[in-house]
Amino acid sequence: MLRLLATLLMLTLLVSDGHLLVGQLTFDDHAARAVWTWRTSGAAEIWRNGFVPTEDLSKMPHDVEQRISSDEEYGFAVAGPLPPTPDEARIRWDDGSTTQVSVISARQALITLSPYEEEASSQDDRAYKMTTATFTTMRLRTLRGMATVPAWRLYFSNLPGPIDHVAVDRATLGTVEDAVGDHLSPDVRGFEVLDERTLRVNYDYGVCLGRKMPTVHPRADERPDVVVLGIEVHERVGNGLCAGVGASGEGVVRLGEPLGDRVVLDAKSRLPICLRWSAPCRAG
Repeated sequence: MLRLLATLLMLTLLVSDGHLLVGQLTFDDHAARAVWTWRTSGAAEIWRNGFVPTEDLSKMPHDVEQRISSDEEYGFAVAGPLPPTPDEARIRWDDGSTTQVSVISARQALITLSPYEEEASSQDDRAYKMTTATFTTMRLRTLRGMATVPAWRLYFSNLPGPIDHVAVDRATLGTVEDAVGDHLSPDVRGFEVLDERTLRVNYDYGVCLGRKMPTVHPRADERPDVVVLGIEVHERVGNGLCAGVGASGEGVVRLGEPLGDRVVLDAKSRLPICLRWSAPCRAG
Protein backbone atom coordinates (compact mmCIF):
# COMPACT_ATOMS: atom_id res chain seq x y z
CA MET A 1 0.00 0.00 0.00
CA LEU A 2 2.82 2.44 0.90
CA ARG A 3 4.48 1.72 -2.44
CA LEU A 4 1.26 2.45 -4.32
CA LEU A 5 0.64 5.72 -2.42
CA ALA A 6 4.21 6.87 -3.02
CA THR A 7 3.91 6.15 -6.73
CA LEU A 8 0.61 8.00 -7.01
CA LEU A 9 2.17 10.99 -5.23
CA MET A 10 5.01 10.96 -7.74
CA LEU A 11 2.51 10.82 -10.60
CA THR A 12 0.79 13.90 -9.19
CA LEU A 13 4.08 15.77 -9.02
CA LEU A 14 4.77 14.90 -12.65
CA VAL A 15 1.64 16.66 -13.86
CA SER A 16 2.43 20.02 -15.46
CA ASP A 17 -0.22 22.29 -16.99
CA GLY A 18 -2.63 19.35 -17.05
CA HIS A 19 -0.29 17.05 -18.99
CA LEU A 20 1.35 13.97 -17.59
CA LEU A 21 5.07 13.76 -18.29
CA VAL A 22 4.84 10.07 -19.16
CA GLY A 23 8.33 9.89 -20.63
CA GLN A 24 9.77 10.00 -17.11
CA LEU A 25 7.78 7.06 -15.77
CA THR A 26 9.23 3.60 -15.26
CA PHE A 27 7.45 0.28 -15.73
CA ASP A 28 6.79 0.16 -11.98
CA ASP A 29 5.14 3.61 -12.17
CA HIS A 30 2.91 2.60 -15.06
CA ALA A 31 2.04 -0.71 -13.38
CA ALA A 32 1.01 0.96 -10.12
CA ARG A 33 -1.17 3.42 -12.02
CA ALA A 34 -2.76 0.57 -14.01
CA VAL A 35 -3.63 -1.33 -10.83
CA TRP A 36 -5.08 1.76 -9.14
CA THR A 37 -7.19 2.63 -12.21
CA TRP A 38 -8.44 -0.94 -12.56
CA ARG A 39 -9.57 -1.14 -8.94
CA THR A 40 -11.12 2.32 -8.60
CA SER A 41 -12.63 3.15 -12.03
CA GLY A 42 -15.34 0.50 -12.16
CA ALA A 43 -13.50 -1.40 -14.92
CA ALA A 44 -13.02 -4.49 -12.72
CA GLU A 45 -16.76 -4.64 -11.95
CA ILE A 46 -17.65 -4.42 -15.64
CA TRP A 47 -15.08 -7.13 -16.40
CA ARG A 48 -16.57 -9.48 -13.81
CA ASN A 49 -20.28 -8.82 -14.14
CA GLY A 50 -20.87 -6.78 -17.30
CA PHE A 51 -21.28 -7.52 -20.98
CA VAL A 52 -17.76 -8.17 -22.34
CA PRO A 53 -17.80 -9.98 -25.71
CA THR A 54 -14.93 -12.32 -26.52
CA GLU A 55 -15.59 -12.50 -30.26
CA ASP A 56 -16.60 -10.22 -33.11
CA LEU A 57 -19.87 -8.35 -32.76
CA SER A 58 -20.73 -9.10 -36.40
CA LYS A 59 -21.30 -12.44 -38.09
CA MET A 60 -21.78 -13.09 -41.79
CA PRO A 61 -21.78 -15.98 -44.27
CA HIS A 62 -18.40 -16.96 -45.67
CA ASP A 63 -19.18 -15.69 -49.18
CA VAL A 64 -20.19 -12.29 -47.78
CA GLU A 65 -17.00 -12.07 -45.75
CA GLN A 66 -14.91 -12.99 -48.81
CA ARG A 67 -16.66 -10.39 -50.94
CA ILE A 68 -16.07 -7.57 -48.45
CA SER A 69 -12.50 -8.56 -47.55
CA SER A 70 -11.51 -8.58 -51.23
CA ASP A 71 -12.93 -5.10 -51.77
CA GLU A 72 -10.24 -2.46 -51.29
CA GLU A 73 -12.66 0.48 -51.35
CA TYR A 74 -16.19 0.12 -50.14
CA GLY A 75 -18.83 1.78 -48.02
CA PHE A 76 -22.39 1.17 -46.88
CA ALA A 77 -25.54 3.06 -47.71
CA VAL A 78 -29.17 2.87 -46.60
CA ALA A 79 -31.32 2.11 -49.64
CA GLY A 80 -34.70 1.30 -48.14
CA PRO A 81 -37.06 1.88 -45.21
CA LEU A 82 -35.85 0.60 -41.84
CA PRO A 83 -37.96 -0.75 -38.96
CA PRO A 84 -38.36 1.19 -35.69
CA THR A 85 -35.87 0.54 -32.92
CA PRO A 86 -37.22 -1.36 -29.88
CA ASP A 87 -37.10 0.54 -26.60
CA GLU A 88 -35.22 -2.26 -24.85
CA ALA A 89 -34.26 -5.93 -24.99
CA ARG A 90 -32.46 -8.51 -22.86
CA ILE A 91 -29.17 -10.37 -22.91
CA ARG A 92 -29.75 -13.95 -21.74
CA TRP A 93 -26.77 -15.96 -20.55
CA ASP A 94 -26.81 -19.74 -20.62
CA ASP A 95 -26.48 -19.83 -16.82
CA GLY A 96 -29.97 -18.29 -16.58
CA SER A 97 -28.95 -14.72 -15.73
CA THR A 98 -30.31 -11.82 -17.78
CA THR A 99 -29.61 -8.12 -18.23
CA GLN A 100 -32.00 -5.53 -19.63
CA VAL A 101 -30.30 -3.34 -22.23
CA SER A 102 -30.94 -0.43 -24.54
CA VAL A 103 -30.41 -1.13 -28.22
CA ILE A 104 -28.97 0.76 -31.17
CA SER A 105 -30.87 1.36 -34.40
CA ALA A 106 -30.32 -0.58 -37.61
CA ARG A 107 -28.70 2.54 -39.08
CA GLN A 108 -26.28 2.73 -36.14
CA ALA A 109 -25.42 -0.94 -36.62
CA LEU A 110 -24.60 -0.19 -40.26
CA ILE A 111 -22.39 2.75 -39.30
CA THR A 112 -20.51 0.46 -36.89
CA LEU A 113 -19.72 -1.87 -39.79
CA SER A 114 -18.48 0.91 -42.03
CA PRO A 115 -14.78 1.76 -42.37
CA TYR A 116 -15.88 5.39 -42.46
CA GLU A 117 -17.45 7.62 -39.83
CA GLU A 118 -20.62 7.89 -41.89
CA GLU A 119 -22.73 5.01 -43.14
CA ALA A 120 -21.49 5.38 -46.73
CA SER A 121 -18.29 6.50 -48.40
CA SER A 122 -20.35 7.85 -51.29
CA GLN A 123 -23.67 7.20 -52.96
CA ASP A 124 -22.21 5.23 -55.85
CA ASP A 125 -22.20 1.69 -57.17
CA ARG A 126 -19.32 0.70 -54.87
CA ALA A 127 -21.46 1.08 -51.75
CA TYR A 128 -23.18 -1.98 -50.30
CA LYS A 129 -26.82 -0.95 -50.17
CA MET A 130 -28.87 -1.99 -47.14
CA THR A 131 -32.46 -2.48 -48.24
CA THR A 132 -34.01 -3.58 -44.93
CA ALA A 133 -33.27 -4.99 -41.47
CA THR A 134 -34.88 -7.42 -39.04
CA PHE A 135 -34.61 -7.30 -35.24
CA THR A 136 -33.55 -10.74 -34.02
CA THR A 137 -31.01 -12.42 -31.72
CA MET A 138 -27.61 -14.02 -32.14
CA ARG A 139 -25.39 -16.27 -30.10
CA LEU A 140 -22.26 -14.65 -28.73
CA ARG A 141 -19.39 -15.75 -26.52
CA THR A 142 -18.70 -13.42 -23.56
CA LEU A 143 -16.50 -13.47 -20.48
CA ARG A 144 -19.52 -14.77 -18.56
CA GLY A 145 -20.10 -17.57 -21.05
CA MET A 146 -22.35 -18.02 -24.06
CA ALA A 147 -25.29 -15.64 -24.35
CA THR A 148 -28.23 -14.93 -26.60
CA VAL A 149 -28.09 -11.22 -27.41
CA PRO A 150 -30.35 -8.83 -29.35
CA ALA A 151 -29.12 -8.25 -32.89
CA TRP A 152 -29.97 -6.68 -36.22
CA ARG A 153 -29.97 -8.79 -39.36
CA LEU A 154 -29.04 -6.44 -42.19
CA TYR A 155 -29.97 -7.24 -45.80
CA PHE A 156 -28.21 -5.83 -48.86
CA SER A 157 -29.19 -5.71 -52.51
CA ASN A 158 -25.64 -6.32 -53.70
CA LEU A 159 -24.32 -8.86 -51.18
CA PRO A 160 -24.97 -12.61 -51.38
CA GLY A 161 -26.28 -12.81 -47.81
CA PRO A 162 -27.16 -10.82 -44.66
CA ILE A 163 -24.90 -9.53 -41.90
CA ASP A 164 -25.86 -9.98 -38.23
CA HIS A 165 -24.64 -7.33 -35.80
CA VAL A 166 -25.11 -7.07 -32.03
CA ALA A 167 -27.76 -4.46 -31.24
CA VAL A 168 -26.73 -3.84 -27.62
CA ASP A 169 -26.01 -0.19 -26.86
CA ARG A 170 -22.73 -0.80 -25.06
CA ALA A 171 -22.30 2.89 -24.25
CA THR A 172 -25.30 2.81 -21.90
CA LEU A 173 -24.06 -0.37 -20.20
CA GLY A 174 -20.55 0.93 -19.68
CA THR A 175 -17.43 -0.57 -21.20
CA VAL A 176 -14.03 -1.29 -19.73
CA GLU A 177 -12.49 1.22 -22.13
CA ASP A 178 -14.85 3.99 -21.04
CA ALA A 179 -14.23 3.21 -17.36
CA VAL A 180 -10.45 3.38 -17.77
CA GLY A 181 -10.73 6.61 -19.78
CA ASP A 182 -8.01 8.20 -21.88
CA HIS A 183 -5.06 5.89 -22.22
CA LEU A 184 -1.67 5.64 -23.89
CA SER A 185 -0.85 3.25 -26.68
CA PRO A 186 0.06 -0.17 -25.30
CA ASP A 187 3.48 -1.78 -25.26
CA VAL A 188 2.24 -5.36 -25.03
CA ARG A 189 0.22 -6.65 -27.98
CA GLY A 190 -0.29 -10.21 -26.83
CA PHE A 191 0.87 -13.03 -24.62
CA GLU A 192 0.85 -16.82 -24.62
CA VAL A 193 0.54 -18.99 -21.52
CA LEU A 194 3.37 -21.53 -21.68
CA ASP A 195 2.49 -22.97 -18.29
CA GLU A 196 0.69 -21.73 -15.18
CA ARG A 197 3.64 -19.54 -14.17
CA THR A 198 5.28 -18.72 -17.51
CA LEU A 199 4.12 -16.22 -20.16
CA ARG A 200 5.59 -15.49 -23.57
CA VAL A 201 5.08 -11.75 -24.12
CA ASN A 202 4.90 -10.00 -27.53
CA TYR A 203 5.62 -6.28 -27.39
CA ASP A 204 6.29 -3.17 -29.46
CA TYR A 205 8.84 -0.44 -28.79
CA GLY A 206 10.55 2.49 -30.47
CA VAL A 207 14.03 2.55 -31.99
CA CYS A 208 16.09 5.66 -32.71
CA LEU A 209 17.51 5.67 -36.24
CA GLY A 210 21.28 5.84 -36.26
CA ARG A 211 21.66 4.52 -32.72
CA LYS A 212 22.39 1.09 -31.37
CA MET A 213 19.42 -1.11 -30.61
CA PRO A 214 18.17 -0.70 -27.03
CA THR A 215 17.96 -3.58 -24.59
CA VAL A 216 14.34 -4.47 -23.98
CA HIS A 217 13.04 -6.74 -21.19
CA PRO A 218 9.41 -7.75 -20.63
CA ARG A 219 8.29 -7.20 -17.04
CA ALA A 220 5.42 -8.43 -14.88
CA ASP A 221 3.89 -6.87 -11.77
CA GLU A 222 1.76 -9.35 -9.81
CA ARG A 223 -1.14 -8.56 -7.53
CA PRO A 224 -3.77 -10.92 -6.06
CA ASP A 225 -6.36 -9.76 -8.62
CA VAL A 226 -4.29 -8.71 -11.66
CA VAL A 227 -1.03 -9.27 -13.50
CA VAL A 228 0.39 -6.20 -15.25
CA LEU A 229 2.70 -6.75 -18.23
CA GLY A 230 4.99 -4.18 -19.80
CA ILE A 231 8.54 -3.59 -20.94
CA GLU A 232 11.68 -1.96 -19.64
CA VAL A 233 13.81 -0.26 -22.30
CA HIS A 234 17.46 0.58 -21.70
CA GLU A 235 19.02 2.94 -24.23
CA ARG A 236 22.67 2.18 -24.86
CA VAL A 237 23.65 5.49 -26.46
CA GLY A 238 22.28 9.01 -26.42
CA ASN A 239 19.40 10.87 -24.90
CA GLY A 240 16.77 13.33 -26.05
CA LEU A 241 14.68 13.43 -29.20
CA CYS A 242 15.41 11.25 -32.19
CA ALA A 243 13.97 10.05 -35.48
CA GLY A 244 12.22 6.89 -34.38
CA VAL A 245 10.69 3.82 -35.98
CA GLY A 246 8.67 1.00 -34.51
CA ALA A 247 10.11 -2.39 -33.65
CA SER A 248 8.74 -5.52 -32.03
CA GLY A 249 10.04 -8.37 -29.95
CA GLU A 250 9.12 -11.13 -27.59
CA GLY A 251 10.38 -12.50 -24.31
CA VAL A 252 9.38 -14.71 -21.41
CA VAL A 253 8.33 -13.66 -17.93
CA ARG A 254 8.07 -15.98 -14.96
CA LEU A 255 5.31 -15.39 -12.41
CA GLY A 256 5.70 -15.96 -8.70
CA GLU A 257 2.21 -17.48 -8.48
CA PRO A 258 0.04 -19.34 -11.02
CA LEU A 259 -1.82 -16.97 -13.35
CA GLY A 260 -5.19 -18.53 -12.52
CA ASP A 261 -8.14 -16.32 -13.44
CA ARG A 262 -6.35 -13.02 -12.85
CA VAL A 263 -6.92 -10.40 -15.53
CA VAL A 264 -3.78 -9.40 -17.48
CA LEU A 265 -3.33 -5.65 -18.02
CA ASP A 266 -0.99 -3.67 -20.22
CA ALA A 267 0.96 -1.26 -18.02
CA LYS A 268 0.79 1.81 -20.29
CA SER A 269 -2.76 1.55 -21.64
CA ARG A 270 -4.14 0.20 -18.32
CA LEU A 271 -6.49 -2.01 -20.38
CA PRO A 272 -6.78 -5.79 -20.46
CA ILE A 273 -4.40 -6.86 -23.19
CA CYS A 274 -7.17 -8.45 -25.26
CA LEU A 275 -8.87 -5.00 -25.35
CA ARG A 276 -5.79 -3.12 -26.45
CA TRP A 277 -7.34 -1.85 -29.71
CA SER A 278 -10.80 -1.32 -28.19
CA ALA A 279 -11.96 -4.53 -29.87
CA PRO A 280 -13.55 -7.59 -28.31
CA CYS A 281 -11.33 -10.16 -26.67
CA ARG A 282 -10.77 -13.03 -29.07
CA ALA A 283 -11.85 -16.48 -27.96
CA GLY A 284 -8.86 -18.71 -27.25
